[in-house]
Amino acid sequence: MSAAPTDHPLAAWDNPPAIAPRGTVIVVPGRGEHPALYGRFGQRISADAYLVRAVGDPAQDPDAVAAQIRALLNDPALPAPRVLAGSDGGALFAVALAAGGADVDGLVLAGLPVTGAPAAPPGEGSSEIEARTSCPTHGRLLGSDPGFRPGALNEPLPDAWFDAADLSRVTVPVLGLHGRSDTVSPFDAARERYAEGANVELYALAEGPHDALNDRNHRVAAATVLLFLERLRLGAALPEIAVRELPGPGPASTPGPVPTPGTTPAAATAAATVPAAGSAAGSGEVSGR
Repeated sequence: MSAAPTDHPLAAWDNPPAIAPRGTVIVVPGRGEHPALYGRFGQRISADAYLVRAVGDPAQDPDAVAAQIRALLNDPALPAPRVLAGSDGGALFAVALAAGGADVDGLVLAGLPVTGAPAAPPGEGSSEIEARTSCPTHGRLLGSDPGFRPGALNEPLPDAWFDAADLSRVTVPVLGLHGRSDTVSPFDAARERYAEGANVELYALAEGPHDALNDRNHRVAAATVLLFLERLRLGAALPEIAVRELPGPGPASTPGPVPTPGTTPAAATAAATVPAAGSAAGSGEVSGR
């Protein structure tokens, strides 16, 4: 019997006691996942004083999960900025909510689907886990967790979600994290989908598979999310906090100037590449604003 969202109550990670909360991140899991699988991400983000709450898998019960999210957004104890952070189907669901007028201040999207069914069906067992993550720790967790639903990545997402998840209607800042080696939602197709939005920053994770938040580059992904949250606290224009003035070692090309808000659509959708763990450094260019 499949587990419904109510079988997995909300998971919560709070700010350190001596530090006032800086904002709220609501995690929306992907197909087959449940809130507790985001413990590593939640602990890392909450350590920097953001309250993190994780809801159920919307692919199992979209109405129940939407109600969970509404309750969290209406909770006066959860401070702004309030950000939905979705992975896989949870990312698509988050876009649909934001496009429909949900009162959120930003979106973090990981492994955003581009079609209802995977581009390359991952099957089940070890092949599905490899399509999700190359992190051995997270892979072992998925393989041993009784609440994880094997084979869920093969389940198509509703067409209605894709119709509702119109990035051109999303007015809040969007951070996209996408594995360049994602076989479930291929990067090039995802980049085209992100290009529909006017307020998007997209990062490519070098050699990354589908689960951008729980892959071997999870520290880099979390750091990228934290920088986005810190900039969002300064305003929806996401003013730069750290600006690279010299290119340093790496590719020979010298980065151009940091683009300003409202510039060309090409600048708003150019993808940065975050280097794979243990590989040579990537360009570090920030796409979008």
